[in-house]
Amino acid sequence: MTTLAEENYLKAILKLSNYTLEIVSTNAIAKELKTKASSVTEMIKKLTDKKLVNYQKYKGVSLSKSGYKTAIDIVRKHRLWECFLVSKLQFDWDEVHDVAEQLEHIKSSKLIDSLDIFLGKPKKDPHGEPIPNINGEFPKSNSLPLSEFPDDVIGEVIGVTNDTPSLLKYLDSLSLTIGSKVVINKKIDFDNSFEIAINNKQSHISHKVAKTLLIREL
Repeated sequence: MTTLAEENYLKAILKLSNYTLEIVSTNAIAKELKTKASSVTEMIKKLTDKKLVNYQKYKGVSLSKSGYKTAIDIVRKHRLWECFLVSKLQFDWDEVHDVAEQLEHIKSSKLIDSLDIFLGKPKKDPHGEPIPNINGEFPKSNSLPLSEFPDDVIGEVIGVTNDTPSLLKYLDSLSLTIGSKVVINKKIDFDNSFEIAINNKQSHISHKVAKTLLIREL
């Protein structure tokens, strides 16, 4: 049985490895979880003892197969709960992350599988992030971050990779949501920011924001 703290570490490692079994540095984990390196070292030892991660001295840590499955299950629960909160309880998309962080630690697989069926087996959460199915498989996507597109591309926003409430409120202020039509007018060489049109309304976004927007070219 994993603890809440252990699950948070597994999820952080999964995110930092870009949902793979690649090695992640302990410093990166400490930064992601805003904790001390000594605390990370202590937790890694616990996770290693439970065979949830593989640690390589001077290199870092990677998820074991069982650790990966556990982490994917947490992500699946988190994103399904976000769907429930938005579609059934009318939460705004910038309100659901913290609540889902609490609900994702519920252990009942029967409850989560029933929730999945109740919601119609959604493939994406309210932020457009893919939801792994019961087998831990992600649906295929043909999107890229807006920051990787050249000028004059026309696309549709299909996801946001960062669900920080402050970012989502900022996107709301731009009237930029899932499904918005975006035209990339110009990338500014000075700071890599972008001049874009959102549903035919001119706007300007930073490179940091552009990296979080998943675009499907139209």
